[in-house]
Amino acid sequence: MADSLKALYKDKVVPKLIEQFKYENVHQVPKIVKVTVNRGLGEASQNAKALEASLSEIALITGQKPVVTRARKAIAGFKIRQGMPVGMMVTLRSDRMYAFLNRLINLALPRIRDFRGVSPKSFDGRGNYTLGIREQLIFPEVEYDSIDQIRGMDISIITTANTDEEGRALLKELGMPFRDN
Repeated sequence: MADSLKALYKDKVVPKLIEQFKYENVHQVPKIVKVTVNRGLGEASQNAKALEASLSEIALITGQKPVVTRARKAIAGFKIRQGMPVGMMVTLRSDRMYAFLNRLINLALPRIRDFRGVSPKSFDGRGNYTLGIREQLIFPEVEYDSIDQIRGMDISIITTANTDEEGRALLKELGMPFRDN
């Protein structure tokens, strides 16, 4: 499954991008370096059961165990002490990254209700794309009965592209469904 997206990149995307942006060297063609999946816990930081459920959910979706991120300093207004778990993240590279992107683009995103495409404006100025997902149920691995609460996550796709235009062209060729606006 991961091979199909990797093969698509090598066989179709690279020649198309070389033609579009007039690269002189194949190494100038932008490629995806890594994908990070990140989730803030919010009120679940006080609840150990919600933390465990969230950890297993992200591990199920990405195929890799997440790292728990902890608070660097105490914030009394949010009832957070230093060292408390405040979120989790996973960094995917190579085959797992391609497998996850393939599932995201071809299975998960089309399952979103009233889906008209993802925003083409969520680039950071250097060709990296970040996408927020409101609920984890769009992934086919997550069963409706097994979740205690609907939680979202942020997915960042880090590329070697120098501009947003190059990053957008790369993701569009890989099948990312961008909205027309």
